[in-house]
Amino acid sequence: MRGLAGKTAVVTGAAAGIGHAIATRFAEEQCALWLLDRSEAVFAVANELERQSDVRCRAMQVDIRDERSVSDTFREIGAATPAIDVLVNNAALFARQGVDATVDDWNALCSVNVIGTSLVTRFCLPLMVAAGGGAVVNLSSISGLVGQAQFAVYNATKFAVRGLTKCWAIDFARHNIRVNSVCPGYIASTSGNRYIDEHGLDAGIIERRLAQQHILGRLGRPEEVAAAVCFLASQDASFITGADLLVDGGYVAK
Repeated sequence: MRGLAGKTAVVTGAAAGIGHAIATRFAEEQCALWLLDRSEAVFAVANELERQSDVRCRAMQVDIRDERSVSDTFREIGAATPAIDVLVNNAALFARQGVDATVDDWNALCSVNVIGTSLVTRFCLPLMVAAGGGAVVNLSSISGLVGQAQFAVYNATKFAVRGLTKCWAIDFARHNIRVNSVCPGYIASTSGNRYIDEHGLDAGIIERRLAQQHILGRLGRPEEVAAAVCFLASQDASFITGADLLVDGGYVAK
């Protein structure tokens, strides 16, 4: 991708799954990295990528639901790296809940998927302005584009991410910062496997059902989402802002 080598990127939710794949792809593109996650596993990911790619890769354990934690994190990042070129808001929680969701259910997902995304962007923004511009890529979902049975809470948060994307594209344009979202379909990832395990579901049956919902007849791979994220962050997407890029194997086209 043009224009990524030598840049510095921040990736949230980078310890596993799609976030890990995004961090790996940016390292391959020779971007320096700050990897954020509430899991301490993020430190091992940073060490691994630094060994493999020979780029500077640092990790910080942070709870993006906590304003003080996010503020302190970016104060530390700013002391070490005065300018950030790319922000990827990947961290999210998933739950399958409909109208019976409690206030606690709503708070759990909104605090990460909407408020956490907003807090990270708020405190990263001055470092992007200092860089003279850059790109924000938010991870939404096909769940932010269509209705799905018993998914009301999660879908509401992912629709909200698309709304944030379009508003920020307008607000940040004066700083030469582009803002876009990526909307994956069903992806074969560790987070999906964890949900299947926690609910005692048959992984083989679930994966076949989900695969059949895509025109391409399979689940997506984290690396395919990472490629789309890197494209939107690169100079190859220099005239794209406020857009939603589907990486969904044709799910929404049906």
